[in-house]
Amino acid sequence: MNMWLENENIRLRALEPEDIDLLYAWENNTDLWTYGSSISPFSRFALRQYILDAQQQDIYQSRQLRLMIETKDEKKKHIVVGAVDLYEYDPFNNRAGIGILIDPASQGKKYAIQSLVLMEEYAFDFLGIHQLFAYIAVSNEKSYNLFQNSGYQMVGTLKEWKREGDEYVDIYLMQLLRNGKSK
Repeated sequence: MNMWLENENIRLRALEPEDIDLLYAWENNTDLWTYGSSISPFSRFALRQYILDAQQQDIYQSRQLRLMIETKDEKKKHIVVGAVDLYEYDPFNNRAGIGILIDPASQGKKYAIQSLVLMEEYAFDFLGIHQLFAYIAVSNEKSYNLFQNSGYQMVGTLKEWKREGDEYVDIYLMQLLRNGKSK
C-alpha cells in the first residue's frame, strides 16, 4: 500500500486551526515576502478564514493546496517545519505551480527535498498532474539548487518579472514533466 504524503521522517498534512500562529509569523515576516507574492500583512481573522476555506474546499475547487510539513518522531512531539503549496492548478492542462517554505530554524535538515519528493509523487501519481512548475528569483540560489537537484529544468528566464523594492528582478521558470520526474 502506498502511503501518500509521508515517509519515515515527515508527513505532509492539511492545515489545522492550531497552525494559525505559524502562518501568522510566516505570512507577516517581511523578509520572506521577497520569495512569494505577499505585499501586505495578513490578519489573524484572514488566516482563520483561509484555514476554514482550505478545510472545506479541495484543489479542484480552490485551484490550490497548502500542506504543512510535520516531523514524524515517536519520541518527541511532531513539529511543523514548513509548508508546501500547489498553486495555479489548471485541471484542463494538468499543471500546477509548486512552492515550498521551510522555517529558518529548520533549514539544512533535508526537509525541503523530502517534501518536494512527496508532493511530486502525490501530484503526479495520485492527482494525475502532467507537469509542475516553479518561479524562482535568480538571486535565490538555495531554491534554484533544490529544484535543479530534484530534476526540474530551467526552461526560461522571465526578465524583470518581479519587483523587489525599487528594482525589477529576473525569475527563472523551472519545470518538471511527469515522465521526466526522478524517483
